[in-house]
Amino acid sequence: MTSETEEKSKKTATHPTETWVYFALIICAAITYYGIPTPLQPPHGEEPSIHHVFYYGWLTAVSTGIGAIPLAFAPNLASYWVGISNAIAAGMMVAASYSLVHEGCTFEDPKDTSEVSALVRTGIGAAIGLVFINVTEKVLADYEDLTIGGLGGADAKRALLIFFVMTLHSFSEGVGIGVSFGGSHGSELGVFISASLAVHNIPEGLAMAVTLMPRGTSLLTAMVWAVLTSIPQPLMAVPAYEFVHHFIPVLPAGLGFAGGAMAWVAVFELLKEAIEDSGLLTAGVVSSISLSGMWVLQGVIDGESRS
Repeated sequence: MTSETEEKSKKTATHPTETWVYFALIICAAITYYGIPTPLQPPHGEEPSIHHVFYYGWLTAVSTGIGAIPLAFAPNLASYWVGISNAIAAGMMVAASYSLVHEGCTFEDPKDTSEVSALVRTGIGAAIGLVFINVTEKVLADYEDLTIGGLGGADAKRALLIFFVMTLHSFSEGVGIGVSFGGSHGSELGVFISASLAVHNIPEGLAMAVTLMPRGTSLLTAMVWAVLTSIPQPLMAVPAYEFVHHFIPVLPAGLGFAGGAMAWVAVFELLKEAIEDSGLLTAGVVSSISLSGMWVLQGVIDGESRS
């Protein structure tokens, strides 16, 4: 009995935080503080700078680490509350997806020389985004038995899959941030999309932490790994913004791609998991309130930007 108890305590004991984790946290804090653009929000009617695009992408990445903080107070967080956070994120992601698709369908710009309507281009982009996410998930399903070094078993497999899926999604989300800053309403839409993605990243960070910490990973280490899954967001936002900025006709398709990808993640991942963890009624009510709240937030952002 004693040996079994000692073995269990070894498995659940928290490993010391390694030096590289502290170094990574210092870098994150430095970029977040010293990288603030002036003004913080791009002025209405002016093209956002690359500095703005990168910084908002960076904020969405850093917000992923916030998801691990609740486990400092509740290490054994009930799945019900994980479902609630997923429902909130799902509602915000649906609102973000709608905003992207609507912006693409109503896109007008003097530099747009394409003979194909913005509606058709947005539809094509959305379809490609849906297919891309769907195919990505099917490909990942073929690698469920992978292990990382000595981290075998179900916990290690789940950690690997979540890390891989979150990192892959971050590429498309980074593109979404970049393309949302393009066009005539980029200064408002980009801030709105970045804010919704930042909130969406919090439960993703929580999911990563819930996977890592029961295996003995420290809170700070879990936070850093969560942020790392979202690093592609600022890295992809800048080239995506530059691409649509110089090739305006592609912008509606880019907005549609990001909107389609976000819609799939919101409905078939976040909302589905929320229903499983918290129940259909609770998930439906929470996600609807979240959706309405994001629409109100978008109106406030637009109003302040135009004042």
